[in-house]
Amino acid sequence: MPKRKNTFSSWRSRLAQRAVHAGWAWVQRTGSVTAEHPGRFRFGALGTGTRLAFPLGTVFGEPWIHVGAHCIIGEQVTLTAGLMPDLDLGPEPILRIGDGVVLGRGSHIIADTTVTIAGDCYFGPYVYVTSTNHSYDDPHQPIGKQWPRMDPVEIGPGCWIGTGAVILPGARIGRNVVVAAGAVVRGTVPDHAVVAGAPARVVRRWTPAEGWQPPLRTPAPVPIPDGITPGELRELSKLDDAAVARLAELDEDPGRAPDRLAEPAAEG
Repeated sequence: MPKRKNTFSSWRSRLAQRAVHAGWAWVQRTGSVTAEHPGRFRFGALGTGTRLAFPLGTVFGEPWIHVGAHCIIGEQVTLTAGLMPDLDLGPEPILRIGDGVVLGRGSHIIADTTVTIAGDCYFGPYVYVTSTNHSYDDPHQPIGKQWPRMDPVEIGPGCWIGTGAVILPGARIGRNVVVAAGAVVRGTVPDHAVVAGAPARVVRRWTPAEGWQPPLRTPAPVPIPDGITPGELRELSKLDDAAVARLAELDEDPGRAPDRLAEPAAEG
């Protein structure tokens, strides 16, 4: 015999679930950090429109952390300046994040010495950037007890850093660089390059003289023209291949009558 469904119990369960989701959404909104509502954090600078999502990761040394305007810092992102909390790191910022930077969920930016992330960089989830690495010079001491090596990190403007990438001490990444998911970057990366692998190497690069080498395999995406409304996009999505071909003909021959779009495809 199938058990009878307890309508009252099911209703209570749904109500409790909605209450939990609504409560968590309120906690996320209230716990997020902005310049207007910094909570317990006292960043050296926190720009207008920037938000650190709740729950935060580990955050310390915030007086030496400068974050620009209109940044999105995802949940569980760690931002640290200095080897440990409550150190006096001097008069200059240690971690600088430019305007319009996006740091994906679970990323770590560890700035024991200076780390600079220029504007309009986008990080996928779980990216790890560090200015400190372990040393193993003394074979008789545990590696974790040996004094680490530190070297500043610089990431140029407009970069895209893929999921799970690791940026090691001393990395100098140029402008508009793509770092592939899972890549491990050290050393200098030139402007307009794509790097992949561990250790990362340049797999594609753009130069004014030669363009992209090796050549791109797909055409560049065409952005939506200014002024297109959502309703027009919905109508365009309904066009079949024949109608799209007729649109292309009109684009090539502006003098062609526009009512040809309404002509049905020939049967037969």
